Amino acid sequence: MLSNNSTLSLLGKLESSKKKEKMDRENDEATNLASETSLINKENQDSSATITTTLLLTTFVAVCGSFVFGSAIGYSSPVQSDLTYDLNLSVAEYSLFGSILTIGAMIGAAMSGRIADLIGRRATMGFSEMFCTLGWLAIYLSKVALWLDVGRFLVGYGMGILSFVVPVYIAEITPKNLRGGFTTVHQVMICLGVSATYLLGSFVGWRILALIGMVPCVVQMIGLCIIPESPRWLAKVGRWEEFEIALQRLRGESTDISSESSEIKDYSRQLTQFSEGSIVDLFQAQYTKSLIVGVGLMILQQFGGVNGIAFYASSIFVSAGFSSKIGMIAMVVVQIPMTTLGVLLMDKSGRRPLLLISASGTCIGCLLVGLSFSLQFGRLLNEEASYIALAGILVYTGSFSLGMGGIPWVIMSEIFPIDIKGSAGSLVTVVSWVGSWIISFTFNFLMNWNSAGTFYVFATVCGVTVIFVAKLIPETRGRTLEEIQSSIGYVAL
Repeated sequence: MLSNNSTLSLLGKLESSKKKEKMDRENDEATNLASETSLINKENQDSSATITTTLLLTTFVAVCGSFVFGSAIGYSSPVQSDLTYDLNLSVAEYSLFGSILTIGAMIGAAMSGRIADLIGRRATMGFSEMFCTLGWLAIYLSKVALWLDVGRFLVGYGMGILSFVVPVYIAEITPKNLRGGFTTVHQVMICLGVSATYLLGSFVGWRILALIGMVPCVVQMIGLCIIPESPRWLAKVGRWEEFEIALQRLRGESTDISSESSEIKDYSRQLTQFSEGSIVDLFQAQYTKSLIVGVGLMILQQFGGVNGIAFYASSIFVSAGFSSKIGMIAMVVVQIPMTTLGVLLMDKSGRRPLLLISASGTCIGCLLVGLSFSLQFGRLLNEEASYIALAGILVYTGSFSLGMGGIPWVIMSEIFPIDIKGSAGSLVTVVSWVGSWIISFTFNFLMNWNSAGTFYVFATVCGVTVIFVAKLIPETRGRTLEEIQSSIGYVAL
């Protein structure tokens, strides 16, 4: 048996051991709590530090190109009657003028990725604006149809480049928690460009409207002198010092960029083991999903009829027996708030829900317009049918502005890794403009063939879009570009 002193000594040691274990547990809990608090504070600090003056200014300068895009799309609708009368253009000649924009855009889009990879995103925007400025000037000075077409073609060429490089540039400069909303500002400015052109075209002549189209071109070219290059492009070409400076400017001088910088650097270095992707390289198994998503969305977006409606809205309202000016002003009233709502919801609700709602709405809008023409053809509810057409166009315009207008470009800028982004972006953008040309050139002929049938075809395509989105489109909200591309299976980080 143990003596009393030995027992007391043993009990004392046990008690001391228990106290020490308790103190260790408390210290561990305190350490964990402090670590969690520090992490939360860091996340909050990072989150609050992401929107900087430089980021806002850089995005504004970039989307001036989007405004040019919208102005070019909207130009042909309000000037149709005056331009046709002044230069004595036939339906075929005006259809060529309206659609040659998309031919230029196809060529610009085909070259856009390579140009952007070779000289950088910022220089590419400046390059495109030179062509847009020359194009608007040619339209302003035109006295014959030939120079109208040359000017429209030049604007289209610049537009095709801008349609790729602007959303890609914005996606590459913004942090993941803001990328969707900021990239969709591209669509907001396209909408504003279209809307401003519709409104101004109701009050000024076609020459003055062309002159006004040069203003955002000049604004962007001046702004490009003061904004930073894309950090991800700088990392891709190995300009590491400039990469750090550009990223720090965009995130703010007081923001810790070490984590984001390391992730981009590691990803860029891993890509160096791969050769620069060409168009042929895109058709490998590893890119299949990305191509189906990117190309499929663009095809469905265009064959849903958007550019037929945007290019020739005034003639649609006239055909439906409604005032073209009132109808176009109503489109403006709907477009701007719905596009803004899409931007606000982009990083909250996610890409897929907005696309599903948007595609469903465009389907309903086309069905309403088709129904109105069917009623007119059957001589039923003639006066009411014009209001049904107006309602259909407004439902279509509002729904398209909510998601289908901007989100395909956002997803296109997210899903392709940077080593093939140039080639892939060019392919996707060319597909978009080929579809746009087909619709814009044939739209007037389709309307002469069967107005109701034209919109029922568009409605069918919009219905297919709903199924396509539900089955194939991934959700990219709240993920870095590197995480998205890794999840698709390209590079394991």
